[in-house]
Amino acid sequence: MKRIVLGTAGHIDHGKTALVKALTGVDTDRLREEKRRGITIELGFAHLALPDGTVAGVVDVPGHERFVRAMAAGAGGIDLVVLVVAADEGVMPQTREHLDICRLLGVPRGVVAITKSDLLPELGADWLPLLEADVRAAAKGTFLEEAALVPVSARTGEGLPALVAEVARLAREVPERPADGPLFLPVDRAFSLKGFGTVVTGTLLSGAVAVEDEVVLSPPAQGQGRLRVRSVQVHGQPVQRALAGQRTAVNLPGVEAQTISRGQALVHAGVVPLSHALDVELTLLAAAPKPLRHRAKLLLHVGTAQVQAAVSLLDRAELAPGATALAQLRLASPAAALPGQRFILRGFAVLEGRGKTLAGGRVLAVAVRRRRRGRPAEVEQLEALAKGDVEARLTAVLASAGPAGLAADALLGRTGLSPKALQGALERLGAKGGAVLFDREKRAYVAGEVARGLAARLVEAVKAFHASHPLATGISREELRGRLPPVTDARLFARLLAQLVEKGELVTEADQVRLPTHRAASGAAGGALKATVTAALVKGGLTPPWLSELPGLAGAAPEEVAAVLKLLLAEGAAVRVSSELYYDAGAIHGLRERLVAHLAVRREITTQEFKELVGATRKHVIPLAEYFDREKVTLRVGDKRVLRGEGR
Repeated sequence: MKRIVLGTAGHIDHGKTALVKALTGVDTDRLREEKRRGITIELGFAHLALPDGTVAGVVDVPGHERFVRAMAAGAGGIDLVVLVVAADEGVMPQTREHLDICRLLGVPRGVVAITKSDLLPELGADWLPLLEADVRAAAKGTFLEEAALVPVSARTGEGLPALVAEVARLAREVPERPADGPLFLPVDRAFSLKGFGTVVTGTLLSGAVAVEDEVVLSPPAQGQGRLRVRSVQVHGQPVQRALAGQRTAVNLPGVEAQTISRGQALVHAGVVPLSHALDVELTLLAAAPKPLRHRAKLLLHVGTAQVQAAVSLLDRAELAPGATALAQLRLASPAAALPGQRFILRGFAVLEGRGKTLAGGRVLAVAVRRRRRGRPAEVEQLEALAKGDVEARLTAVLASAGPAGLAADALLGRTGLSPKALQGALERLGAKGGAVLFDREKRAYVAGEVARGLAARLVEAVKAFHASHPLATGISREELRGRLPPVTDARLFARLLAQLVEKGELVTEADQVRLPTHRAASGAAGGALKATVTAALVKGGLTPPWLSELPGLAGAAPEEVAAVLKLLLAEGAAVRVSSELYYDAGAIHGLRERLVAHLAVRREITTQEFKELVGATRKHVIPLAEYFDREKVTLRVGDKRVLRGEGR
């Protein structure tokens, strides 16, 4: 069964709701206040079965200017529109504004219904041609420029079959909405039903929602967390799964209806990010009285959300009426959106004969960083997003994520792609070096250019370390990782380091990383310091100078002495007995031999006897005794030590 969404649009009291009732039998004026005032305040919903089996979810939107927010919310998911123009009044200000909104929201097709046609006879024979000319003038240059004009009467039924036939013809042109994209259900209503609990409704713009799905409301209100879908309905009938393009009601236990508001969206947990800024392609209406300036503050309508936004024009100071540009919308409060989603921007003053709608367009990227103006690279990235090529769009999204990268689930929400299309694009990019998989468990990727930049940064960091520490064997892995941005994942660091080692650009030895050409303590200065420190340890024998004394004795900086000692340890020329004492390895080996020989004959040694064996004071003897305990040469038993382990 094909599924489409049919919307009504038009001026207040032009008969939209009466027409929907005549077509579907459903009175969409459901609120007591609407009944009392005789106008539609909230969105109304019905469904229309077309002759070929297609089911059209009908969205009846308000006409009064005060309720355009609801109109924008309803039009956001419409496949085709019935623009309603009353026979006795013709085109009115809200007619033009609704038409502007439908254009900006990308509604691609529609039909014009001349309602109240039963009044035409008393209006005179020349009235209908004048009315048609009025409609054609208003629709010139829009998607309704060549649309059919069908006179209808909700009271007598005249023209209704012809209108249904035209809607059915247009419905055949509507492409199927993909149901395998990320779930995105903008909430237009939330209420409680006795025996069911909380229910949210909306037009499913993308993906599918099924019973038992784990979902969240975005942006979340206080106390709202992950929710489990209890049941799903489409047009009042229970289903296991609702698909994109369907009017959907979702039963959500565990949340109170009063905490949910229009402007939130129902999404799968961890997929659609919350956005504080959106990259967009923006068009200013040709009817705008003046250019749109950089940093202009307007009201953004996206999905069912209304948010104040500042317009950042990236490559110009202002946008001329009728022109299109790449821009960034910086939101006063976060909102949920998908790439490709349409939006409108409204001002705070009424345009003569039209309303407050000024501009609109489509979202190119969500959850983006703040872009800098006047940077060609920023504009190039947005141009790649605007072109629609899947690989180019994915590359731009990964590049924007930087060294943090993105997992596959997050990429779904940031690209709007289906899992299959996303995986195919990632594989193609990976084969060309455009994307690097660094976490197989999370299926997390980083842009190829970002990975190459990080790898080059690692090599430069090792070079810089060697330049400032010529005596050190190399830089430790942990210190080297600290030279990358803090958001860099440990798995990505390990992957990049392994690749550099495989290419022969770096060498790893235990915990150290160095250039293949680096030799510690190379050069005359390094060799002299190494010789000086070695001589001091040899001369000291079993009473060497303390670590704090060595820089003064060697005439070098403490960090240079520390580098030499690390090198001597690696070469086996020195032994670290404590944090403050380093010994010549020969002296320690000689002492060990004498200690083992003593214990082999006498079986034990007292502290005083060990002091005599060393020939030093307690400040050297105690660290040495504890060193041989750690080395498992001796075992302390009370005040004595015996031979054990490796010493036997």
